[in-house]
Amino acid sequence: MLHYLQIENFAIVEQLKLHLDTGLTIISGETGAGKSILIDALSLVLGERADSSIVRQGTAQVNAVFTLPSTALTWLQQENLNHGDECIVRRVINHNGRSRGYINDQPVSMQTLRKLGEYLIDIHGQHAHQSLLKNEQQRQLVDEMADDKSVLEQVMQIYQRWNSCKTALDALGGEDREAKIAFLRYQVQELEPFELTTEAIDRLDKELHRLANAQKLLDNSQRALSLLDNDESESGSTLSALSQANHFLEEVQQHDSQLSNITTLLENAIIQTQEAVGELRHYLHHLDIDSARLEEVQQQIATLQDIARKHRIRFVDLPAHFEQMIQQLNELENYEENATRLETQLAQALQDYRIAAEALHDQRLQTAQRLSQQICAEMYQLGMTGGRLEITVNPNEDTLPTPTGTDRIEFLVSTNPGHPPKPLNQVASGGELSRISLAIQVITAQRSGVPILVFDEVDVGIGGGVAEIVGQLLNHLGQQRQVLCITHLPQVACQGHHHLQVSKTFKQQSTQTCITVLDNQQRVEEIARMLGGVEMTSQTLAHAQEMLQRSGAK
Repeated sequence: MLHYLQIENFAIVEQLKLHLDTGLTIISGETGAGKSILIDALSLVLGERADSSIVRQGTAQVNAVFTLPSTALTWLQQENLNHGDECIVRRVINHNGRSRGYINDQPVSMQTLRKLGEYLIDIHGQHAHQSLLKNEQQRQLVDEMADDKSVLEQVMQIYQRWNSCKTALDALGGEDREAKIAFLRYQVQELEPFELTTEAIDRLDKELHRLANAQKLLDNSQRALSLLDNDESESGSTLSALSQANHFLEEVQQHDSQLSNITTLLENAIIQTQEAVGELRHYLHHLDIDSARLEEVQQQIATLQDIARKHRIRFVDLPAHFEQMIQQLNELENYEENATRLETQLAQALQDYRIAAEALHDQRLQTAQRLSQQICAEMYQLGMTGGRLEITVNPNEDTLPTPTGTDRIEFLVSTNPGHPPKPLNQVASGGELSRISLAIQVITAQRSGVPILVFDEVDVGIGGGVAEIVGQLLNHLGQQRQVLCITHLPQVACQGHHHLQVSKTFKQQSTQTCITVLDNQQRVEEIARMLGGVEMTSQTLAHAQEMLQRSGAK
């Protein structure tokens, strides 16, 4: 659950600290007071896109503290972001729109924040009913309500295999195959004179650096040799100094055994120095300043860099690109053999896909029947007693495979008894569509595993007794999950276990939003305000008190 939410410099919120509890929390207030800012801030802290326009001044920041469900806890442990049962999430947005995200004070990407959000919260927006008109959204609803998600996953995996085979086969065929072969042969022949392996490119690069710095290598190596083994210098050589030091200590070590270890170290140093001198003499003997070879290597690298630019790749990627061209040329030249192999694989993938798609179709039929019955039951509760919703699942075996199967799923509704069901966008009015959408959201919320549900004015277009039923449904959900609900309806508000009032204040020529946690008397007054009327009379107060008592709210 969400325990704590802190908002700073966000839109019209200067500073807001909010402690939240379990159950159904109602959020109400005048139109334009900033009720949806809470939802916007919660979406933002869990990875939604940020915009500089939301920054009030300086830097905007949203902090949230959650108690984690087991699924989220396991995921955080896998991501090495675990910090106990509680999770602190923070989002910081600069005035230029750039933002940073943190989980338990560790910087994370927006994708990581969004992934965490999937484990914690479902937000049902006030315009959800509009997306319900789209067939793709209807299909997603059916698939989300399926008992076994692996059936759809298998279809997706087989589709990927089928699509890979088809892409490879398409690359082999076509009228321009001979032209492709000729062009690839030209490209391969251009690169064949060069030794194009990762090792060879690395070796060439190292040779260039050695030849280009040959004079400096020679000078410095000679200076080092002179220091190590040149008795003619005024200060003597390092090797000579080590030998003299060792000689002096050997003469007196019999008088003190502690010098034995030092003389041993000096003897080792002399041996290693002698070996270094020998290696250095050998290195100098074979070190050549070959300007002709330097020019040759430079020209070879320049030619390869020009070819790399022509192929629009990096110089270091030439070996992999060369191998890829050879493989592609081989496949084109051996068209018959490769085409036969790919056609066999494609046919097998298509056969596997048809079997998996049929299993998905059968599952969708069962899910659609169960879901339509559940939606109809909720529609009856929401005042659509004569309404009926059917979910059709029609296969199209003639269509090419898609990642989500070959079914066309459509929601059909009849709002009046005796009328045949028709597509939602042809029948349902705005209010009816809102109620159908709410019924679906209540059902899907019950199946969702997330602990926090947010409803942002999903009760638009309803009222009266239906609004009271909506409140009861949300109250029931609040007994199982933490539910936040923004509403303008007193029938819904009186069903809350907790009530927050959002209001605007004007201070020093600036507008600010503040939130008040209402006590019992303040709830009565807020419900009375929501009931309407310019003046709050004793009758509206009594009505509000009655509604709260009848709902059982304390």
